[in-house]
Amino acid sequence: MRMRRILGLVLAAATLAGVSVVGAVSAGAASAPNISRDDCTAAGGQIVSRPYAGYACVLPDGTSQAIT
Repeated sequence: MRMRRILGLVLAAATLAGVSVVGAVSAGAASAPNISRDDCTAAGGQIVSRPYAGYACVLPDGTSQAIT
């Protein structure tokens, strides 16, 4: 009985660690990366000015990224 409880705790800890790693990776992937002006125009994007936020690149698929 004690061994089953210990194995259960180990499994729960491993599951939580796996979920936190997956969450961190997906959060990093979800954030939009910055793009340079040259990369924007090379990808067929259009540079637009945003009030109080600088410039952004609007790509043909409708997404926008901040310009560095």
